[in-house]
Amino acid sequence: MIQSQLEESVAYLKNKGFDKPEIGIVLGTGLGKLVDKIEDPVDAHYNHIPFFPLATVEFHSGKLVYGSISDKKVVVMQGRFHLYEGYDFLDITYPIRVMHMLGIKKLFISNAAGAINLDFKKGDMMLIEDHINLQGGSPLAFKNVGQFGERFADMSEPYDVDMRSKLMSIAKANDISVKTGVYASVVGPQLETKAEYRMLKILGADAVGMSTVPEVIVANHLSLPVVAVSVLTDECDPNDLKPVDIGEIIAIAEKTEPKMVKLFQELIKQL
Repeated sequence: MIQSQLEESVAYLKNKGFDKPEIGIVLGTGLGKLVDKIEDPVDAHYNHIPFFPLATVEFHSGKLVYGSISDKKVVVMQGRFHLYEGYDFLDITYPIRVMHMLGIKKLFISNAAGAINLDFKKGDMMLIEDHINLQGGSPLAFKNVGQFGERFADMSEPYDVDMRSKLMSIAKANDISVKTGVYASVVGPQLETKAEYRMLKILGADAVGMSTVPEVIVANHLSLPVVAVSVLTDECDPNDLKPVDIGEIIAIAEKTEPKMVKLFQELIKQL
């Protein structure tokens, strides 16, 4: 990663009007509607931003959207990047570093995930309290990482306690059910086997997905407080495993999305 590349990306966005955003938001699969709440939006498509990767997943849009939500300036990633698309960890997390250089002070992340914890059901939301990195690498494993932060980044509390507490209070006040648990991140894009679901349960995972953890590691590396919510789109019961319908996963994410949008909107107000 070259500092000059980041600077060129940031300069392009500033010229587009991306002026000192306070909050960065990463939207996951089927969870793009938060951008409808943005006032005075300014778009920057990924293929126009210097050195930005391109989203290749058909249900991921590919643009940064800047504007205001609840009188706070935000920059929203509508469409993220994954290892399974052929990107490396530096590509996947490049936008986090760009948003940080633009000035964000907090990071919100959403994703669609499968429920390993069988007390959780399709359509539930899970506030991530901790994670297990099963992606086989790190976005901090490059030569000049020390230029960007402490090489041996502390991960004792990767998800900001204060924002987690606020989000749970918001959920309670709005009668929105939110579970809490551990998110395991795998490579994908294939779904898990029965044996793999059993393994994930033994490891202590409550949900499994193919994203989020690299972004969270980089956020911690940058001392950027982060909060993350999974929308649980399928139930991963190894004793009663059904073939997964990606269309159904998207539909469940979209059905649950208004609750997630409400949580994020209210949290933005409180920050």
